[in-house]
Amino acid sequence: MGIGASIFLIVVGAILTFALNVSIGALDLNVVGWILMVGGLGGLIFTAFILAPRRRAITTTRTTGPTARTTEPTEYVQERTDL
Repeated sequence: MGIGASIFLIVVGAILTFALNVSIGALDLNVVGWILMVGGLGGLIFTAFILAPRRRAITTTRTTGPTARTTEPTEYVQERTDL
């Protein structure tokens, strides 16, 4: 679940809880709204703290010293010996 979906769940839950005053049989929309808000908040926390650091991780390694690899030049120059 991404940040957008989490915020959407929070907004829909807040609308069901605080803005509507409708009764649908045995279904309590206040409880449904609170459940959606808690689920959206959980998804937002999960996305922000668990998934976000994985997306930003950049690893760079630089090796120097005696263990560093040296590369040979790709173009060789030959000395003239006929002078």
